[in-house]
Amino acid sequence: IIDHLTPPLTRAGSHGPLEELERLVDEFFEAASVDPRRCPPLRERILALAESTGLDRDCGISAADGGDDALRKLDGYLCEIKEMQIRDGLHVFGVVPDAARRTALLQALVRSERGPGAASLLRALAADLALGFDPLDAALGETWRGPKPAALAGVLANGAPWRTNGDTVERLEALAAELISGARAAPGAWRASAAVLREVRETIGPALDASAGAETAGLLRALDGRFVAPGPAGAPTRGRPDVLPTGRNFYSLDTRTVPTAAAWRLGWRSAQRLVEHYAQTHGDWPRAMALSAWGTSNMRTGGDDVAQALALLGVRPRWEGASGRVAGFEIMPLGLLDRPRVDVTLRVSGFFRDAFPGLIDLFDSAVRAVAALDEAPDDNPLAAAVAADGAALTARGEAPARAARMASYRVFGSKPGAYGAGLQALIDERGWEDAGDLAAAYVAWGGWAYGAGKEGAAEHALFERRLGRTEAVVQNQDNREHDLLDSDDYYQFEGGLAAAVRVHAGKMPAVYHNDHSQPERPRIRTLADELGRVVRARVTNPRWLRGVMRHGYKGAFEIAATVDYLFGFAATTGAVRDHHFDAVFDAYVADDAVRGFLHEANPAALVELSARLLEAQERGLWKPRANHAHAFLSALRDGRRDHA
Repeated sequence: IIDHLTPPLTRAGSHGPLEELERLVDEFFEAASVDPRRCPPLRERILALAESTGLDRDCGISAADGGDDALRKLDGYLCEIKEMQIRDGLHVFGVVPDAARRTALLQALVRSERGPGAASLLRALAADLALGFDPLDAALGETWRGPKPAALAGVLANGAPWRTNGDTVERLEALAAELISGARAAPGAWRASAAVLREVRETIGPALDASAGAETAGLLRALDGRFVAPGPAGAPTRGRPDVLPTGRNFYSLDTRTVPTAAAWRLGWRSAQRLVEHYAQTHGDWPRAMALSAWGTSNMRTGGDDVAQALALLGVRPRWEGASGRVAGFEIMPLGLLDRPRVDVTLRVSGFFRDAFPGLIDLFDSAVRAVAALDEAPDDNPLAAAVAADGAALTARGEAPARAARMASYRVFGSKPGAYGAGLQALIDERGWEDAGDLAAAYVAWGGWAYGAGKEGAAEHALFERRLGRTEAVVQNQDNREHDLLDSDDYYQFEGGLAAAVRVHAGKMPAVYHNDHSQPERPRIRTLADELGRVVRARVTNPRWLRGVMRHGYKGAFEIAATVDYLFGFAATTGAVRDHHFDAVFDAYVADDAVRGFLHEANPAALVELSARLLEAQERGLWKPRANHAHAFLSALRDGRRDHA
């Protein structure tokens, strides 16, 4: 397997109404200190624009609470969108990005820590400039109260405001780009950032450049039946520059070491933040969660997802000292957890099932051990559920031992030898009527139980019972080299799981799409929040559109596929709002340049995109703001471009 570089990465920046809102918010806070009389009309304009574009709903503000705190919340949201990493086009096999994109990619590679003593470049710059805050952890909309370092005064000096931590982060990003590109030299006193820049100059940069020739050479050697040097796998932007240069026959990891100690630390932090977020939102601790776990993700992370699931149960892995291999687990006391245990069901991918049978057995053993504890039902919902299900199965005629085993199944997946979640064909071929059809397909494909003694037993009724008790659905994303609108797997697994829970529990669960891209700083986000961010930062961003348009028909395909995946989430979860579809329509169809590109580069993509947006309307998933949207899309779908 010849590996290759990630696509070029860049910051999302501001565009369209985001840029206009940013300007108005800056003007508002400037007026607050020099001419307060201008504040009321500015506030009114800001809230009206936020409402008309749906940004008020995406960031959780409303006209009713439209005071300064609401504007600060909007300001922070705009800053976070601007700082998100997105792709700038696609990777061309055997080609290193040009100078500007190379700089941006190198900047992305050192945005996170890369092991002990390998600091993030932003953190290093903040330390050298004695800024007194962590630029990656700071609330981006928080007012900047520190001194303005002279070293940053000339960066973004084109009248750009300097009012918040977010403004300082933006200057640090611009300074980092200048230092990496060589446009500016770091003073000798900047020791922390000098160490990172030396790593870029002497190690990471040359390895990146070597990837071009190595990819082509690796492919040719493989086709010639010759030896291809092995290399590690992983996401380079997640603190893994050792995967460079690419072009090697990549290997994954020793599955006996999963979850690793590092993955456990992240999983523990993420689990604690997740249950706290749920409790703050719903007023009580979560009792039952369902987590979607993928094999590729666990290979990249060393087992973040399983570590998080174990932490939710209140179970900690034990490792052998010398080898680092997992030797078992220990149950954490409730006093240490300081919260109830969570009943966790895993829906694993087919590749996870094949690659990590030991992890399945580990989790299954942990579930049975927790179920055997003598703890109060409020403290241990898993034990209570297993006891109740076991009693029901026994009353139905099952032998007590078999009933107890069936009641403890908490790992489900597709049939042995099968892969996927079963929704793609239904969505692609429009072969469904309502959420019940999607839920039925998801259960039919995923209702096979796994664990010690069971390697794919058909237990669809038990799977439905687990789904019926689920209060929250969880999918973690381990890197920002792609997002949830880049693949049908996300809406199939995460969206399908949410749809199945909604049908069998009778209500929509909380759905979380957590960000684990920076292991030292996991972020808990709802699916609706993440969808809004991705639509704003990448999907409708002219910077991303210009990037994919460089690639002709393939770029057009990427645009059309994004609409398919957005539709998939709308169908399965209802988390896509009208204004998200409106923004996509404006960016892809109403924009003459983008529509013209689609027609010239890949007319079939334009027809498919138009048909999918029409289907969203016809199924009641989207009520367009533009009155002419239906007629316009109908003409494009039917090939009547002149009429459109």
